Amino acid sequence: MRIRPGDFVVFSKSKTSSHPSPRAKAIQPTQHGEFYSYIIEKFWKVVQVIDDGTIEVETRRGKRHRLDKNTPMMRRAGLMHQLIYRDRFF
Repeated sequence: MRIRPGDFVVFSKSKTSSHPSPRAKAIQPTQHGEFYSYIIEKFWKVVQVIDDGTIEVETRRGKRHRLDKNTPMMRRAGLMHQLIYRDRFF
């Protein structure tokens, strides 16, 4: 996948808690049912592509993260995704 600065990406982050958020997907109870594991989609903007195979992304609130650009948990946001979830990117 070719990613450039300015591209929008969607990162699927796995989480565990006793109360999944309303945006949670793929909710699975743990063995004893006290907790749930689930996926949350994070909407980020690429700010820098680094030569070592990583990218730097920024959240809409300004936090920055470094990710491997070949991680299977990340995908480029298509035009429809950008339109539907535009409030989560900016």
